[in-house]
Amino acid sequence: MRVAIVTHVVRHNDGQGRVNHEIARAALEENIGVTLVASHVAPDLLAHPNVRWVPMKIGRWWPTNLLRQQVFAFKSAMWLRAHRREFDVLHVNGFITWAPADVNTSHFVHSGWFGSKYYPFGLTKGVWSAYQSVYTRCNALLERWAYRRSKVITAVSQKVADEIRAIGLTPHNRVDVIYNGVDTQGFAAATGDRAKFGLPADAFLLLFVGDLRTPRKNLGTVLHVLKHLPEHVQIAVAGFLPGSPYPEQAKALGIAHRVHFLGLVKEMPVLMHSVDAFVFPSRYEAMSLSLLEAMAAGLPVVTARTAGGAEIITPECGIVLDDPDDPKALAGAVARLAGNDEARRAMGVAANELATGFGWARMAEQYIALYRQLAGQQKDRRRSEAEAAVVAKTDALTLNTLAGQTIHHNAQGQQL
Repeated sequence: MRVAIVTHVVRHNDGQGRVNHEIARAALEENIGVTLVASHVAPDLLAHPNVRWVPMKIGRWWPTNLLRQQVFAFKSAMWLRAHRREFDVLHVNGFITWAPADVNTSHFVHSGWFGSKYYPFGLTKGVWSAYQSVYTRCNALLERWAYRRSKVITAVSQKVADEIRAIGLTPHNRVDVIYNGVDTQGFAAATGDRAKFGLPADAFLLLFVGDLRTPRKNLGTVLHVLKHLPEHVQIAVAGFLPGSPYPEQAKALGIAHRVHFLGLVKEMPVLMHSVDAFVFPSRYEAMSLSLLEAMAAGLPVVTARTAGGAEIITPECGIVLDDPDDPKALAGAVARLAGNDEARRAMGVAANELATGFGWARMAEQYIALYRQLAGQQKDRRRSEAEAAVVAKTDALTLNTLAGQTIHHNAQGQQL
């Protein structure tokens, strides 16, 4: 079997890229040929003899991500159109190419985010806000078009599946839920080290991981709540800092000494074992890898129903808020964890046990099973078409023979 996967990057330190990396790696272990249509592929995959990389080089001189993504979509579609017979299954990720797909994994539903009451952008709120609004609207239209041209849509959470069905699909579209995976062993086995990250030894430490440049992840509400919590409750923040407004916000709130901005963190398992709880009241999320990682590390989690993945969290392992912007509820959840060490540890144990069911191997097995199913259907269809062609050819020969015999008999009758 031969599979082509279309994604922007295939590597460990990228959410969508990590998912596709694990799928590709598992497919190679099953002796499945893998073609990667991407801008970047991790070296460990390129070293495998059954991997073919089709580089999609998009110049950085294109002025916006929206335009760069369109260039990628066009170039990849042209290559796929010319080489479609070279693989059995085509797996894409949302709207990423103009080519129709067998499997389309939805990591984010732009129409769901745009329709959310927490969506902050608008055409009349400044240049950056207007661009974000146009970006979301365009992607919402394009992803709907892409999903309707896909045989099977795999949603990374039930929340995503519901949002995809809400945009309107054809009767021929099928929607499955395949949750993202996590390195359960790696995150469970790590050892904490606060000194490594310059974190205080005696504080009750929360952890926030995510994009620090936009309001969607909702760190702002966490900082406002922190101001009204006891002094020993502090937070470690991991994420790309340049362009983030939150360091200045922490200073303005007078809590800068309690907020530890760490930038991008490579040793995330160690960091997660260095803190006491994970807080992530995202205003919109499809399925957060960091949420699964925190659970695998044995951390109780505080999140919101607006975050995909919250649906799997039980009261035994975390606290799910009805409203991500409810500071009173968020403060109560954090205070509950900070005030009861025994209950907090029990929730961490339960979180780890739940996360063991979401390993990368389990996720990859589901995708490979889907590949085999679709490839088998395609072979059956080709076999049926070939058989039908043989039957049609046989019938045509029979009709020609009968016609010839009829003409011969008529000719003989005329001679008589």
